[in-house]
Amino acid sequence: MTVRLLEGVRVVEFALLEAGGVGTVLADLGADVVKVERPGGGDYIRRVGWPFVHGVSLMHHHLGRGKRSVALDIQKPEGARLAERIIGASDIVIEGMRPGVLTRRGLGAEAMRARHPALIWCTVSGYGMTGPYATLAAHGVAFDAWAGGLKVGTTEQGFTTGELSVTLGTRVTPLLAATAILAATLRARRTGQGCALDIAQCEAAAAVDWLTIEGHRAHLRPETEVTGNPADGGIRREPGPAGMGDSVRYQVYRSADGHVLFMATERKFWEQFCRAIDRPDLLGDRESEEVADHALGDHRLRAELTEVFLTRSTAEWVEVGLTADVPIAPVNSPATLPGDPHFAARTTWLPAEEYGADLLPLPVHLVGDEMARPTPAAAPGRHTDEVLGDLGVSADELAALREAGVLG
Repeated sequence: MTVRLLEGVRVVEFALLEAGGVGTVLADLGADVVKVERPGGGDYIRRVGWPFVHGVSLMHHHLGRGKRSVALDIQKPEGARLAERIIGASDIVIEGMRPGVLTRRGLGAEAMRARHPALIWCTVSGYGMTGPYATLAAHGVAFDAWAGGLKVGTTEQGFTTGELSVTLGTRVTPLLAATAILAATLRARRTGQGCALDIAQCEAAAAVDWLTIEGHRAHLRPETEVTGNPADGGIRREPGPAGMGDSVRYQVYRSADGHVLFMATERKFWEQFCRAIDRPDLLGDRESEEVADHALGDHRLRAELTEVFLTRSTAEWVEVGLTADVPIAPVNSPATLPGDPHFAARTTWLPAEEYGADLLPLPVHLVGDEMARPTPAAAPGRHTDEVLGDLGVSADELAALREAGVLG
């Protein structure tokens, strides 16, 4: 059976760029998401980023899916009144614009929630609604830079550059915001009382990297109080993934055709690995710790393992992990991941023939049922007449509003 988990939940989105990802998650889960856009070009996410597919940014194909688009000029009084009617017919409002845009038009959270007490209002912004950076303009990478996730390097020409594998702030925010929205929805349906949520993309980036940030904070305390892992000799090393640089039993190794991540830091996994490759000599004379033994700084063992992993392909090493119960992971890139058999077995692309570009679905799997697929991203204003007609706006009124430039 095809299931829409949020069927009957009504959402209106006033958001630009990746702040619209919150609505995308809710739409993927089955909510009716109406995106209110300005007449003309709509959300300019259609014209930013790369690559472009059929003349439209891939970002729009992904983030615009599952939503109905209404082209409405809320700067005009008639447009603001129509926007208020859409809000009044909704359970959830997503605000993802520069601060004050909706408030200046009488459509801010305070005014709307006073008229609709059960309304859940989620404001998504770069730096949040308070604090010294609240009005600072920014784009997605800024939030990772703020949170300490941007690695600063130098090009061959001597220019400074930033390196980032994935922008966390803008990608994690939709999941964090959707979680809070759904919690608020449960409360509103129980008590009749909505709430206003303030979600900052920079804080989402920091929250994902909590172990590294908290680790540096912990290292401000005396070494007698905060040590490294006793299994590594108690050495205080760089918190987070950067600290794996001198690890041996938790490390990346080159395979015959790529790379694998080896993670046999528990004694049982290490012993099982050595038996599986018929190398009991690698166990050595040192008694391994039961857990979290990284063999830190054992360069002789690291050299041995370097040679060992070169003898088999990545797929063969994953098979060793499966048969011998050893944690060994393939190291993929965004380009090679779709060829991974596990990815292929669990991921069904939303196809380009229907969605304009091949898109990754929301990775939520129902056991025994199937998630309903979202609709393709819409052209600006594609559903204006449909949405306003449902609110009782007549065909004559729609024609007059369109003539006045209120509608796209």
